[in-house]
Amino acid sequence: MRSLCIFMDIRSTKLVFFSPTETTARIVDGIAQGIHPHIVSSIDLTPPGARSQEFEQLSDELTIIGTPVYGGRVAPEAVRRLRQITGNNTPAVLVVVYGNREYEDALLELRDIVTELGFRPIAGGAFIGEHSYDSETTPIATGRPDARDMVKAKQFGESIQEKMSKFQSFDEIPPLHVPGNSPYKEWRSPSDMAPITVESLCTLCAECAAACPTAAVIVEDSVVTSQDKCIRCSACVKKCPTGARKWESPWIDRVSKWLSENCSRRKEPQMYL
Repeated sequence: MRSLCIFMDIRSTKLVFFSPTETTARIVDGIAQGIHPHIVSSIDLTPPGARSQEFEQLSDELTIIGTPVYGGRVAPEAVRRLRQITGNNTPAVLVVVYGNREYEDALLELRDIVTELGFRPIAGGAFIGEHSYDSETTPIATGRPDARDMVKAKQFGESIQEKMSKFQSFDEIPPLHVPGNSPYKEWRSPSDMAPITVESLCTLCAECAAACPTAAVIVEDSVVTSQDKCIRCSACVKKCPTGARKWESPWIDRVSKWLSENCSRRKEPQMYL
């Protein structure tokens, strides 16, 4: 049984995240700032090497786990990488980040996944990040998380710290309830698509290759993108300093136009304790 002092003074927090465009990473870091632990360390599941990396088993430290939302579900690549981590009954804060449409079953799915991995969910939050298909012509949650979001992330961390101080032992913490449906929403991403490179704008700087979480982009005398490896996160598009990377897909055009027209009203983070 864990003692009260673990929760009254959270000395160590581990941030675990998959964050191709860095929005999820910013949110989990903001939450940690609100908790204000003495030690903060990270497991970044984003680089290609994380697919096969062996991670240490976690124990006796609060873990903040963050993933992006794809189509109302946890991003499939994030699920694959999360399954390489063992929780050992470690308390966990769950965070999903979506592009201002809906997070639907993602938070429930993440709760179920981390519980299966041995974590003990104690809090959950759904935050908004700039959509992968956001652009000047189809703005979708542009610039988020913004300053207001980061204030709420920090306040969420403060609330988590306060909650932990109210329990005499770890076993007193009630199960975490979050919205969502089971079975989860069925979602299939279209295959064989990837951003293209406008050669006249490309300087072969390789920023796109460095940003890609699946090593789908190779830069030599030209930029080559493997469509079967692409997860459509748009990290390469957002990181390109000259605007040479872009989507040229009727499906992406339709989706981004619909999202920009129908999901423009600002949504706020939702938190569950």
